[in-house]
Amino acid sequence: MRPHPIVLLAVLFVPLLVRCQGAEPNGSEVANGPIPTIKASVPLAKLIDSLRIDVRSIRFHVDKSERRFDVFDGDHLLKSYPCVLGEKPVGDKFHQGDRKTPEGTFTFRSKRVHHQWHKFVWVDYPNTESWRRYNERRSEGLIPAGKDIGGEIGIHGVPDGMDHWIDAGEDWTWGCIALKNADVDEIYPYIIAQRTEITVEP
Repeated sequence: MRPHPIVLLAVLFVPLLVRCQGAEPNGSEVANGPIPTIKASVPLAKLIDSLRIDVRSIRFHVDKSERRFDVFDGDHLLKSYPCVLGEKPVGDKFHQGDRKTPEGTFTFRSKRVHHQWHKFVWVDYPNTESWRRYNERRSEGLIPAGKDIGGEIGIHGVPDGMDHWIDAGEDWTWGCIALKNADVDEIYPYIIAQRTEITVEP
């Protein structure tokens, strides 16, 4: 006796439907498989919740040449945001006042609401690698006399109503990474001091 066509369709497609709706037993299984293309309009919190992602696996990546701030779960891209950089975006930060955004991999020291920049997330710059580069460059005569390594680098928003500063794509910070306020709000809850990593590349 042949199975009814409707029964056959149910047997074939119900397992696929369940999988597409995120009915996975844990976040690690989702992370090991392909993640579907993500629409920019989907809130990050919804993505993390629906994919059952362990927030401790969240990391950030900044592509300076593309002015793009990416959020990853391990090796899987979850969402991207536009960003702007220091006034002199090309190259690594050498010293205080050079208006460059430092390159490398960092964690975060702290985060807080900011009266001018909406929120401020303090990047752990300078770290050990930053000091190594600075000392090497100073010994090579590449650091002007009296110039310190600098600090107070962070991720922050813009004054209220000034999101167009990001849309314009023009770099204007003194070395920080600036995003739209709503985008800062999306990533803010998932930043764990001394744990979450951010990599900034040319």
